[in-house]
Amino acid sequence: MTNETNIQINIINKAKLGNQDALEWLYNSYCKAMFNICVRMVGNKDNAEDVLQDVFIIAFKNISQLKDAMQFGGWLKRITVNECIRFSKKQFFWDGWEDERFEHLTDEKTTWWNNVELHTLHTAIKDLPNGCRQIFNLYAVEDYSHKEIANSLNISESTSKSQYHRARKLLQETLSKEIQKNG
Repeated sequence: MTNETNIQINIINKAKLGNQDALEWLYNSYCKAMFNICVRMVGNKDNAEDVLQDVFIIAFKNISQLKDAMQFGGWLKRITVNECIRFSKKQFFWDGWEDERFEHLTDEKTTWWNNVELHTLHTAIKDLPNGCRQIFNLYAVEDYSHKEIANSLNISESTSKSQYHRARKLLQETLSKEIQKNG
């Protein structure tokens, strides 16, 4: 094991015992990355801050359940995504969002946005309508399947697919305009 690995294991073991310095170190080490997930998924800074607070409360309350200290980052990310979904269930209404035109579309995993500046892409994603943004993030960024999204959000797979394709279309339109404006 590397020295860095030993340090992380030691910190997490201390955090499991309630050591405030260890908990603070974990918070400071992971809060920015988890905040970025929250902003991307819930769409604004204020809601993201609220969700992030809940994420760390849940994580620190349940840290003793973490079996492998080296899995802390992935474990925390799952908590973050799940809390964003929980928050979204309270905020978004999915009725009438299903569009049969998209049921036959394949789940293409192209990353057409890779050639766009990260800040521009991030802003465009944040500006998507709530449902589109949520599903785009879950599918394209967090690598959920449409079936997993449907189960998580209590919607149909075709609703997930239609919202994903709507998000892609809106992003492509927005980013095309941005490229033309700057190009």
